[in-house]
Amino acid sequence: MNLRHTLDFLLYEWLDAEALTERPRFAEHSRDTFNAVFDTCERIARDKFAPFNRLIDTEEPRTDVAPDGSLRVVLPQATHDARLAYADSGMLAAAQDYEHGGMQLPYLVEAAANAFFGKASIGINSNLLTVGNANLLMAHGTETQKRVFAANEFNGRWAGTMCLSEPQAGSSLSDVATRAVLEDADDPLGARYRLRGNKMWISSGEHDLTDNIVHLVLAKIPGADGQLVPGVKGISLFIVPKQLVDGQGQLTGVRNDVALAGLNHKLGWRGTTNALLNFGEGQFLVDGQAGAVGYLVGQPGEGLKGMFHMMNEARIAVGMAASMLGLAGYEASLDYAKTRTQGRPVGTGGKDAAAPPVRLIEHADIRRMLLAQKACCEGALALLLYCARLIDEQHTGDAAQADEARLLLEVLTPIAKSWPSENCLEANSLAIQIHGGYGYTRDFPVEQYWRDNRLNMIHEGTHGIQAMDLLGRKVLMEDGRGLRLLADRISATVARAQQQPTLAQRAQALAAALARVGRATQAAWASGNPVEALANAVPYMQAAGHVVLAWTWLELELAAVNASKNEAASAGVTSASTYFYHYELPKIDAWLNVVESRDMTCAHMPEAAF
Repeated sequence: MNLRHTLDFLLYEWLDAEALTERPRFAEHSRDTFNAVFDTCERIARDKFAPFNRLIDTEEPRTDVAPDGSLRVVLPQATHDARLAYADSGMLAAAQDYEHGGMQLPYLVEAAANAFFGKASIGINSNLLTVGNANLLMAHGTETQKRVFAANEFNGRWAGTMCLSEPQAGSSLSDVATRAVLEDADDPLGARYRLRGNKMWISSGEHDLTDNIVHLVLAKIPGADGQLVPGVKGISLFIVPKQLVDGQGQLTGVRNDVALAGLNHKLGWRGTTNALLNFGEGQFLVDGQAGAVGYLVGQPGEGLKGMFHMMNEARIAVGMAASMLGLAGYEASLDYAKTRTQGRPVGTGGKDAAAPPVRLIEHADIRRMLLAQKACCEGALALLLYCARLIDEQHTGDAAQADEARLLLEVLTPIAKSWPSENCLEANSLAIQIHGGYGYTRDFPVEQYWRDNRLNMIHEGTHGIQAMDLLGRKVLMEDGRGLRLLADRISATVARAQQQPTLAQRAQALAAALARVGRATQAAWASGNPVEALANAVPYMQAAGHVVLAWTWLELELAAVNASKNEAASAGVTSASTYFYHYELPKIDAWLNVVESRDMTCAHMPEAAF
């Protein structure tokens, strides 16, 4: 199935997207309006994104010196055109209220529509953080902040960023050193502070794609003694616009004291700027003073509360990006395998040198690599869309539905971000392998897909951080209720599958795997020592992720039993699920062995012995 057919199956035959139109918020929508959105996004992705994927990789952002002496970013015209087309489509405000200029779409439909852009060119698409930035302000900002900043991001006039990391701190937010000093508590845009510090790895941190850039910056407010509060409790969140604005959202013509120090030149996502930004170093004085002007969001010391709202959205989006890059590589390698002739089949034909060569896809090992990609990438896409459906439940379901969706998302988000980032990267590696020597040349796109996807294991929290979040927090929160809820959902799928003779064996395997994860979770924390429990957090997450994907594939098989009129598509679901259960699910035993035994081989390795 191509992407559109895959999305149709997942949304309409499995996730019942049409049922969402029965809810008041989505009552004006129908399957026809959803499909119209997909038609538009598929067209824009085909015309404005995909043709320039190689261009923005080879002509990556560069800097030159502006007339005022500052550095400015130069981007290809194709990037400007793609950004404008996306903004004009209304997708920046797809899920927002009609009264705010939005389309009031379910998040499920928004996520599916954005899949076309992720597959066409992830590097040219700078819109991910703008939507997350504006959504954060809608949830935690004042009415003025929503009207001035969020509204102008949704309408495409301005862009947004997320500024967490610092050169000396990386992912360790407790070591944030950017400081914010109060200047005016009564500014209409929010309590006004002056910020000083440096932020690193800022995606879309500087460009001229929009009239303004709205930076959301984590910083600490000094105590009465002038010292920064240690740890994460002292972190606050600030709006720091590149260009200062008035209370009506109009540019004042005053440049804020935010300056580009330089660009990071990355392995992948080369079309998107990645910046080191200096805040408050005096390059652009405001009212004759150094210090970047920033407006407090929420309460002092509660910056992470707001930022994690944005980060959780971004983590699901990163998982989607990884899935789509994996699918792009899969489709490229499938096309290559169907057209490239090489070698002869094993058996009598293989010994006949005079026999014509066969297509790559006729070799069993090539089919193994293709099926591995299909099982991984289509399964990951399904999981991400399931999470998107949970977001709709959280926002529009009744109280019980919303609470269950919240808890399930808490448990699933680390997996939804990290499992695709690791396994769809491996799928890209297999796509290169199918191409042989051509795979690592620039004559074919698969090497770029691999480079682009390699960043996703680090984006929005590394693999190890997500694993510790899962085993150290999410499975324990609310006395393990979230994990039990997930187990109940999986068990319900097992019960349904047991009623289908062809799926009973699969159901039994999933039930056994689920029980194994439960035992490993208890064993990991049996000593109550987090050092021991978390020493093998990554193997735990790999195993838990595999169980969740096995559950997803069983769900898809159940959906295909009654839904699919396309025999080839139905056979594809069955074959991919079979592959996952035969080749992937058995791997969890090795991973969980070290979790259950609290194996300290890695943790206790003497440094001098490395």
